Amino acid sequence: MSLTGTPLFATVVALTVIAVVLPLAVWSKVRGPAAARLAVRGTMVLFAQTTAVALVFVAINRDMNFYASWGDLFGTGKYVTAAPDLGADGLGGKKAEEVKAEPKVRQKFEPVEGLGGRVQKTELDGRISGVKGDVMVWLPPQYDEPAYKDKKFPVVELIPGIPGTGKSWFQGLKAHEVLEPLMKQGKVQPFILVSPRAMLLGNADTGCANLPGKVNADSWFSVDVRKMVTDNFRASDEARTWGVAGYSAGAYCAAKLAVLHPDRYSAAVSLSGYNDPGQEPSSLVAKDPELRRTHNLKELLKAQPAPPAVALWMSGAEQDGYLSGMDLKGLAQNPTTVHAEKVTGGHNLESWSKQIPQTFDWLSKTVKAP
Repeated sequence: MSLTGTPLFATVVALTVIAVVLPLAVWSKVRGPAAARLAVRGTMVLFAQTTAVALVFVAINRDMNFYASWGDLFGTGKYVTAAPDLGADGLGGKKAEEVKAEPKVRQKFEPVEGLGGRVQKTELDGRISGVKGDVMVWLPPQYDEPAYKDKKFPVVELIPGIPGTGKSWFQGLKAHEVLEPLMKQGKVQPFILVSPRAMLLGNADTGCANLPGKVNADSWFSVDVRKMVTDNFRASDEARTWGVAGYSAGAYCAAKLAVLHPDRYSAAVSLSGYNDPGQEPSSLVAKDPELRRTHNLKELLKAQPAPPAVALWMSGAEQDGYLSGMDLKGLAQNPTTVHAEKVTGGHNLESWSKQIPQTFDWLSKTVKAP
């Protein structure tokens, strides 16, 4: 029974109704010694409380899609098939031109239930990263119009927080519903949106890092997913045509990928992000003090051989992304640019969804059309 499916939701609703009705019907009819009556009544109360909590969890998860499966919930999903040391650039000794020249892999896509036909899903077997997982893709309304049949489109890669799935950007933040009318009105570029699986090792946060022997999350996002998009859709692999955006732990990832790979991304949007990976309790990177230090965005920016030609948008409340942005802004040297935006609304999907028009207006001016 699917964790997000209707059968489970209907079952939990039915059990909750029973848990409420049952005590009303039999409470005064319970017989036996006082201890037995207390035990029966206590069990009914516990059952009612448990089903109520389960109903709230299932309902919220269906709406926000924090966990896509039972494997995600219990941390038993298997998405890493290999994790070799791929080197500093995450290409495993290959040159970018060699990766680009590899035979195209045509993926099979299917519509995603509950999100309309324009959101599609595929299962991607990452040849470089050793990660195998689902990727959501949304095509802009112009993609199938005759006037655009020979045109390529810019791309924004969307990374969810932890917990979260590729579906979270569409079902939770409703990014496609917010952006489609803006694209039709010409207020936002017609971006291809692609949102890959981010939970790759149980419920742990990979920090979008390549960790030999554990996971190559960086290469999953910045190499395999990018190549899948250019293999299957009218998109360029030029960095100037790619942006990356994330919220919470995904915000840290977005900024990190842009800083590390200006040859793959030209811009990043960080919504309620942070510089120190230790701010995410489940961070694998933060478990090692030295990795935590070297993967701090401030250290990564300073460690680059030359200031990366990327633009960063970092927004959030003062202690929830804004000051992190100001710290990076203070370190940035041309051609790196950092825009820090203080916002209100809290650390939640509603707040991030409200920022989509403004941030994608910025991306439209920063990421170039092919």
